[in-house]
Amino acid sequence: MSLTLSKTYEPHAVEREVAEAWSKARAFHAEVDPAKDPYVIVIPPPNVTAALHMGHALNNTIQDILIRWRRMAGDNAVWIPGTDHAGIATQTVVEKRVMQEEGKRRTDFARDEFVAKIQAWKDEYEARITNQLKMMGCSCDFDRQRFTMDDICARAVREAFFELFKAGLIYRGKRLVNWDPVTQTALADDEVEMRDVDGHFWYMNYPLVEAGGINSPRPEYVTVATTRPETMLGDTAVAVNPNDPERAKYIGKMVRLPIVNREIPIVGDDYVVIPDPDSDDAKAKYASGFLKVTPAHDPNDYEIGQRHNLPIINVMAPDGSISKDHGWTDFESTGVHEFCHELLTLDRYEAREAIVDWFRKEGLLAEVRPYSHSVGHSYRSHVPVEPYLSDQWYVKVTDERLAGAALRAMVIDQRSESDGAVWKDGDSFVDSRDRKVADADRGLPPAANKQDAEAGLRFYPSRYAKTFQHWHENIRDWCISRQLWWGHRIPVWRYDGKFLYKGDGWEEHRRENLVKLIADWVDEGVVAVSPSIDAIRDLVFHDSNGANISIAINEDQDDATSMGLGAKAYLESIGFEQDPDVLDTWFSSALWPISTLGWPELTEELKGWNPSSTLCTAREIITLWVSRMVMFNLFFRGQLPFRDVFIHAMIQDGEGQKMSKSLGNGVDPLDIIHSHGSDAMRFTLAAMTTQTQDVKMPVQPVCPFCEQEFEPKTKRTAAGHVVAAPTQDCPHCSKTMSTSFGAASGEAMPTDDVPLARNTSAKFDYGRNFSNKLWNAGRFAMGILEGESGSDASSDASPPAGGSAFGFGGVADRWILARLGATVKGVDKALGEYQFAQYAQQVYDFFWRDYCDWYLEAIKPVAREDSDAGRSARATAAACLDAVLRLLHPVMPYITEKMWEQLNSVAPTRGVAGVTLGQSAMCINAAWPVVDDEAIDGGVEAAFDRVQEVVVAIRNVRNQYNVPPKQTVTVSIKADGEAAASLNEAVSLLATLAGCEVTAIGADVTASDDAATSVLGAIEVYIAGLIDPKAEHERLSKRRDELAKAINALNGRLNNKGYVDKAPAHLVQQTRDELEAKAAELATVEAKLASLK
Repeated sequence: MSLTLSKTYEPHAVEREVAEAWSKARAFHAEVDPAKDPYVIVIPPPNVTAALHMGHALNNTIQDILIRWRRMAGDNAVWIPGTDHAGIATQTVVEKRVMQEEGKRRTDFARDEFVAKIQAWKDEYEARITNQLKMMGCSCDFDRQRFTMDDICARAVREAFFELFKAGLIYRGKRLVNWDPVTQTALADDEVEMRDVDGHFWYMNYPLVEAGGINSPRPEYVTVATTRPETMLGDTAVAVNPNDPERAKYIGKMVRLPIVNREIPIVGDDYVVIPDPDSDDAKAKYASGFLKVTPAHDPNDYEIGQRHNLPIINVMAPDGSISKDHGWTDFESTGVHEFCHELLTLDRYEAREAIVDWFRKEGLLAEVRPYSHSVGHSYRSHVPVEPYLSDQWYVKVTDERLAGAALRAMVIDQRSESDGAVWKDGDSFVDSRDRKVADADRGLPPAANKQDAEAGLRFYPSRYAKTFQHWHENIRDWCISRQLWWGHRIPVWRYDGKFLYKGDGWEEHRRENLVKLIADWVDEGVVAVSPSIDAIRDLVFHDSNGANISIAINEDQDDATSMGLGAKAYLESIGFEQDPDVLDTWFSSALWPISTLGWPELTEELKGWNPSSTLCTAREIITLWVSRMVMFNLFFRGQLPFRDVFIHAMIQDGEGQKMSKSLGNGVDPLDIIHSHGSDAMRFTLAAMTTQTQDVKMPVQPVCPFCEQEFEPKTKRTAAGHVVAAPTQDCPHCSKTMSTSFGAASGEAMPTDDVPLARNTSAKFDYGRNFSNKLWNAGRFAMGILEGESGSDASSDASPPAGGSAFGFGGVADRWILARLGATVKGVDKALGEYQFAQYAQQVYDFFWRDYCDWYLEAIKPVAREDSDAGRSARATAAACLDAVLRLLHPVMPYITEKMWEQLNSVAPTRGVAGVTLGQSAMCINAAWPVVDDEAIDGGVEAAFDRVQEVVVAIRNVRNQYNVPPKQTVTVSIKADGEAAASLNEAVSLLATLAGCEVTAIGADVTASDDAATSVLGAIEVYIAGLIDPKAEHERLSKRRDELAKAINALNGRLNNKGYVDKAPAHLVQQTRDELEAKAAELATVEAKLASLK
């Protein structure tokens, strides 16, 4: 890097130069080092669906702060990067793009052909994401970059699936799942977003069979209430509550289902809500007392169906349209109304309108009432999910080995008492009686150290521990199969055919050979089977109705079997087929903490870096991801994946909506880097990262033609989100551009003629201003150091006193070192507790206010002198600047690295007594500053605080009377005791900082008639020659009256017994303190008025 600092800070030039230096030095790379404490972060892998946005920038900024801090603190720090294949999300976005560009659907391609298109997309966006991380200054070890579908991670997925399958924790079953009719795949419960929807309750009449049905002269009906009329085609019962005094009599009767003419029973079930029109409970208020039961299309109805052994009739296709081909078993019966044929292929909402209209025309629609309720939506396609009966694969997370282990993993002080968890006395995440035995049985290594064995999972902020606990107490088995092409193919081969006794080549010896082969493969760990070997034997030899056999193959062991036969090849040759589905994205993500380190191989990285130290993530994936990583790491490794979980704030757009790739309202971090610089962006994000609230970030587009910012036009999406309109016309130059939303949605793809607008936000001016201040003040300080005849800017002695503790330079030097010590301790505490806003604020205050505003100003007269005071000032200035660069490096790495190089040049040896600053060629490798406790001198801080108060008072008076900055004013100070002594010893400092000449300090000092007065409690500061006595008398008289009025009001408040007795004690005391202060000021004002007469 160049050895000079430009006059103005040019972030882009600095970032390029510093990034090259880091790359050349391989500064981010780490190897396992048993001699050091590990500090490990495994990046939450961003989806390859699109480029990163500001939410990712915040997440990665705080991770980099932690990694750089612990690297400088001497830990074996490593940050492992990578990306996630994001199955459903990536396939969806590529399908959309292919439809826009080629007019083709996924099914128009062969599977491999379409997967190749997704792979190309992945390669493009993985490279783009990696570049974004590097541009942001993220010190990831890019040599270790992983992808959730690369060979290493894919092997981990296969191994994990096989082990879980073998342990009986993966099974296949027909269940009602959350079905996304757009992406046409199942979703896990935590992939469903609940949204309030304005809908209706439709009250529909079903005729009783016993009353002659709908054609009877006097038909009798039961009235069902539903928010989904279209599902009535699949009704197989009507339910009433057996405790309902008015309706229980109907139990056992039959109704004839309109349109379908299916006779269905009325059953008694206490799930049904008894109606009460006056109830505050909306369910009771809107209930009719008769519940239509559709087991194939509602999870609660499914449970009722299971309890009453009801048929399950599915009337929908995977795309959400009405269909007879997916389980409508009685469609061909003679009683079905011809209207049913008209409903086929209609979308579910079109069918809803048609059915409601039919009921209305037939006189069977009793009532329609508006009703707002919560409806589950797909987190990807954003459409309402459809409860759908389907064969899917599940992980039995309800098992004690998974959910139970995750609950026990919580630190004791964050556990909540609840009905769902019973905590044992002394229970930790390691159950000493059972865990060690279980781990040994499964071949797991013992915990790496005592800390790992005894530590638990801790959340920051602690309130999110409740989310984690509640989830595991109420968890349901996890649906892991997805009807997609992009993802990890489920490693199970299934046979659903028949083993005939004779003919078709299935002679007895072949059957025996098949069973023996499978048994051998099980013994050798090559396959795991469902059902058991004995059950398979029965199916193969005795069941002519058809077998249903599932065999999970450990493909990584498949080449070394006892008979030299590959299980996969053999099974496929006799008719077994691999399951076509892929695994839920979160399955591979759940293995991320160990797959990135080479598991299932017991690598040095896995032994040394698992568990990792910290996970930084967002609250919405505590259930989707954090939970599953904890369960899997405990199951496969016997220890936690990480010790701390920091849940950071969410970045919202100007409308208060979460920034997301799918919504298209995200801001590319490179846009902000372009307008403000990376360090400015990082510092601003850190300063906004509190543990209490999300961050709203309004943004403005920047015209690509004239570079002017403007407020964008907005539009509302079908889902109700407010976003920037797809195209914008610049109000300055009238040219048209596309927006981030336009590009993400495909509504306005950028072209040469209509280019993409960058975004910016005034929020980042805060970080840019601080960057400029750091650069300019650093240049000034280094200019002082550069003037040294030698380059030594160190001192082992305490700052010289010059005859007193407050000799020129003495108090300022000691004060700034005390402030530095307090700042270092405060920063360590803030970072240790993930208080990033506090960290940023403390370093900001120290540098800008303490170092620049006060210390550098204080030492200006002596800083270049060849004297003890000058040498002390230079050594202290260099040490503090050095420490500031170290403290700021984690959040502002580029600018601090560049300034560090210059500081090394002008003052290669730095340090003062009590401050430990190890030498380093690069700031990234410099040791974290350590300040001795002795340097934090409360007496010196109090003395300097008094000097500051006097200086501020003088400056305020100067401003009030418009005294020119360079004009020296004459000052005298009335003070006694220790205050007078300390101010007398700081006269030179006062003169420098306030631009004054101090003529007297003492208890008997009085003000001249023309002196302006500033009262600081017991201290009075007089600035001579500034006032007209008559005008001053008027000013003081006015102030006297104001004070008298305020004192009367305060006395009135304190004389009010109700206030004193009922108000909080601290407010009453605050009132008393305020009264005392105003009374003292009034006495001073009256004394001054008396002196003017």
